[in-house]
Amino acid sequence: MVPLAPLLQACLSLLILLLLVCCLLPPGAQGQVSPLRVEPQNPVVPTGGSLLVNCSADCPDPENIILETALSKQPVGSGLSWSAFQLSNVTGDSDIICAGFCNGSQISGSTSITVYRPGKVSNNTGNNNDTNDNSKHTGLPERMDLAPLPPWQPVGENFTLHCQVWGGAPRANLSMVLFRGQEELGRQPAVGEPAEVTATMPARREDYGANFSCSTQLDLRPQGLGLLENSSTSRQLRTFALPMTRPFLTAPRILEVGKETAVNCSLDGVFPVWEAQVHMTLGDQMLNSTVVSHGDALRATAMATAREEQKGAQIVCKVTLAGESRETWKNVTIYSFVEPILNLSEASASEGTMVTVTCMAGTRVQVMLGGAPIMAPGQPAQLQLNATESDNGRNFSCNATLEVDGKVLHKNRSVQLNVLYGPKIDRTKCPQRLMWKDKTYQVLQCQARGNPDPMLQCLQEGSRIKVPVGIPFFVRLYHNGTYHCQAISPRGITTVEVVMEVQDRNARSVTIAMVVLLVLSLVIVTAALLYVFGVQRRRGSYCVKHESTSLPLTSTQPDGLPGEEPS
Repeated sequence: MVPLAPLLQACLSLLILLLLVCCLLPPGAQGQVSPLRVEPQNPVVPTGGSLLVNCSADCPDPENIILETALSKQPVGSGLSWSAFQLSNVTGDSDIICAGFCNGSQISGSTSITVYRPGKVSNNTGNNNDTNDNSKHTGLPERMDLAPLPPWQPVGENFTLHCQVWGGAPRANLSMVLFRGQEELGRQPAVGEPAEVTATMPARREDYGANFSCSTQLDLRPQGLGLLENSSTSRQLRTFALPMTRPFLTAPRILEVGKETAVNCSLDGVFPVWEAQVHMTLGDQMLNSTVVSHGDALRATAMATAREEQKGAQIVCKVTLAGESRETWKNVTIYSFVEPILNLSEASASEGTMVTVTCMAGTRVQVMLGGAPIMAPGQPAQLQLNATESDNGRNFSCNATLEVDGKVLHKNRSVQLNVLYGPKIDRTKCPQRLMWKDKTYQVLQCQARGNPDPMLQCLQEGSRIKVPVGIPFFVRLYHNGTYHCQAISPRGITTVEVVMEVQDRNARSVTIAMVVLLVLSLVIVTAALLYVFGVQRRRGSYCVKHESTSLPLTSTQPDGLPGEEPS
């Protein structure tokens, strides 16, 4: 509220001054134009300031120039046609009158003083305006109010800035300006009480976090006082964009009790994506989701675990931003499917024992056991066998099948049979007779099998010399002899004999040399005989033994022609 006392005092002073002037005017002087000038004209001074006023006349010899005002004044000088007065502590608007006489006639001049409150010069930083009690309806406004902005503004939709201003003068020099940051949005003169300024514009993405403010500017530059400005408290705008489409939910249509399953939810075109919240639920369970973003795309992942008491439920994904939400859901079927139970009548059976294999599962589950007849759902499968050595380590597998919501599910379980049997030595891998050379490396390739695994050792008959089995060893002549190879286990003992003949390498060399010489001699003799026989045949004669001198010798002829007889 404007204080009334100074205003009433100023009005009373002005009324007295006007009556005085009217009384001093001679008849016929009223209505004449005064040649007395008051400078400066219509001055504007800060509250509490001072002002130098000069009263001057065009009259060559004016008389008794005075200044009439309710303000505190002090003459500071005069001349032939002027007088100067210093006004001090100017706290309110007032009118002043200069009066005097020229050639016996009353002359006067007047002007109005406007007082302003300087306040704070603002750079649109959102400072609050000062509202001291000595404020008047002059100068900068005593109050500014920028209407609150909506908490969230949809991108593309219009919003309005509305600012009201109380006080401020001279109004002709006062204007109101709306700013977005440093950008001027609208300007108009201050008219009315309160004065109002508005601006309507569409919200943009880049307006997110922008500061809007209202500023008043009092332009006193014509009075040489510059441009005075102050601003309201700034308001921050938050814009958003949320598409009308529903989020895209990726989730299985069936969930197994107790098993974790990944659920994914995504939505594109969200702004600001970092302000959005994603809530994912399975029935009444709130899922712990991990949210990541890339650009305007939002991605959330959660692990869902169904409970036994849930028969059926929905997986829901809800994206919330600026008080608005988009939601999608998917119905899921929850089932329980445990692994089949597979049992052996004896996990470790002795060779020749009858073993029963049994597989069973739930009431709606069909089980299939390898080698056993196929049974109806809910019925166990069974197999019997006489355990043999070949069954040791044999795996029995049971497959369980369950149909849920049109989808066939499988679970398997396996068990291994352990057959106990006595030690055995394989003759095919343990020769009965071995012939080795002295001072050579050899390997005794004997193997024993059994369950549990037997210990195999080979001992020389008599000396009890032990030779390693399955690894190389250096053969000497003393290794010659018969060996007893024994396989020993908790299931019994089995023994085989192996004869090892070790030959001296030097004796054999002499034998070989003699054989070679004998063969060589035979070859030489045979070659000599063949040579002699061939030479005699080429001479064509024979040596005949002479038994008597009375018979003449006859020569032998070569074979004659066919048909000829010897002479």
